[in-house]
Amino acid sequence: MQYRKLGSSDIDVSLIGLGTMTWGQQNTESEAHEQLDYALDQGVTLIDTAEMYPVPPKAETQGRTEAYIGTWLARSKARSRIVLATKIAGPARQPHNPRHIRGEANQFDRPNLEAALHGSLQRLQTDHVDLYQLHWPDRNTTTFGRLSYPWIDDTVTVPIEETLTVLSDFVRQGKVRHIGVSNETPWGVARFLQAARELGLERIVTVQNPYSLLNRTFETGLSEFSHRDGLGLLAYSPLAFGWLSGKYENGARPAGARITEFTRFARYTKPAAEAATSAYVALAREHGLSPAQMALAFVNRQPFTSSNLIGATSMEQLRENIASVDVTLSDEVLAGIEAIHVRYPNPAP
Repeated sequence: MQYRKLGSSDIDVSLIGLGTMTWGQQNTESEAHEQLDYALDQGVTLIDTAEMYPVPPKAETQGRTEAYIGTWLARSKARSRIVLATKIAGPARQPHNPRHIRGEANQFDRPNLEAALHGSLQRLQTDHVDLYQLHWPDRNTTTFGRLSYPWIDDTVTVPIEETLTVLSDFVRQGKVRHIGVSNETPWGVARFLQAARELGLERIVTVQNPYSLLNRTFETGLSEFSHRDGLGLLAYSPLAFGWLSGKYENGARPAGARITEFTRFARYTKPAAEAATSAYVALAREHGLSPAQMALAFVNRQPFTSSNLIGATSMEQLRENIASVDVTLSDEVLAGIEAIHVRYPNPAP
């Protein structure tokens, strides 16, 4: 395993991080524990979860993923060996946002932040998390596949300064070591950094955003913050919900796969995205590479990546994904990737 700094913090994290959003829906508790045991044995230290998980979010399963991690921590006694990250769900501003977690007005004010953190700590069976993240902004933005800024005047939005004050209190109380944002924009990141600087508050250290061969928008808007301000990317959906593994090629819908089970995930099904996916899969196979490992190795090699958050529903997938850390892409493969990117630039933002 390789290790990098968690953004500008002093924490080392594994380059491959373990995403957990299938646990409690597509994976049982025993399967989640098996994944955790194997990942830890392979040197994976970063475990990322959220109070909303599993996905798709439902009231009857909400919090189950964190609870599975909590029972594993109680059994394994491995808390000191992992870097544990979780997230608070934001307000329901888009149709797919959950409305069952503290109601539709689940905003980033003190009552909601305190309730969310304490609920997560209880389910995780720990007294602190190493990274606490805002799952999506407390305002309308170009997140979750929106192609343009919505120009909506939010009726109520908690100021970033107010949210950051509460998060800073969590750090001072020892309940959180570092803070981060997720599904955030360059404007939002700039405001969080400005507030920390001007008010003497805690500084965000990470941005957890989508990043893959099909969505490289992080490079154009946020990577400069990584370069100049030390923010680390926690890359989610590095396989584009499994599309980049090639398992959905030619209309295939494997039994138990996420796209097969849940039709709500249409982010990567646009015609240009499917054409780009086929080109990347063909490139990998032309060079004798696993399509999944080529896609993950591309994310791994980026200087702004703190950790590449893989997810798996089977041990076979988990083993293959973790092993991508040992894959080095040749100049020829990288040139092929760039050629496809020019033809199909960011087809699934």
